[in-house]
Amino acid sequence: MGKFVELTAADGHKFDAYRAEPAGAPKGAIVVIQEIFGVNNHIQAVTDGFAADGYLAVAPALYDRAERKVDLGYDEEGRQKGMAVREGVAWDDVVKDIIAARESVSSAGKVGIVGYCYGGTVAWLGACKGGFDAAVGYYGGGIHTMLDLNAGCPVMLHFGEKDQGIPLENVDMIREAKSDADIYVYDGAGHGFLCDERQSYDEAATNLSRGRTLDFFGSNL
Repeated sequence: MGKFVELTAADGHKFDAYRAEPAGAPKGAIVVIQEIFGVNNHIQAVTDGFAADGYLAVAPALYDRAERKVDLGYDEEGRQKGMAVREGVAWDDVVKDIIAARESVSSAGKVGIVGYCYGGTVAWLGACKGGFDAAVGYYGGGIHTMLDLNAGCPVMLHFGEKDQGIPLENVDMIREAKSDADIYVYDGAGHGFLCDERQSYDEAATNLSRGRTLDFFGSNL
């Protein structure tokens, strides 16, 4: 089980982060990026999972610049609140915070970034602007609007075939513009397929994508 710590960004902003330590010497480190629902139980469990796999893992509370202690559920009220808070955090500030998170775990060696939903887009930003050694994005809905950026590390992206918010033509745009990225589409899976607290949870897609993600980090970290 991890615990919350305080980090400081380059501009002096102090924010929370959930940090989980591996049992032995870390293989490297992973920065875990939240969905729009904050660093909630699901993101804490994902972070604990990467620690169990041998990585020093940290999940920065990126919403702290707009509102602290955001921890939302997966109902419509939570979704609306999460989308509203997201609008209050500028992408440039997000980059500052993920860099601070990366630096906070860099003693473990190479550092990867993985993000889900909102965090999938943030992971792409991390690949391009954050100084990470590897990046994995799950169902990042904004990536196709940021194809003018170029990744400075290997990138893997996961999408659901039935994602209501990310049409497959957007995935094709990314694939065409970024031919060196590893891009996977999961048959029948919807948005948020890795989250077992959502109705869209897809066990098969979760297991397959998680295996690919761990192999990818194992090769690059």
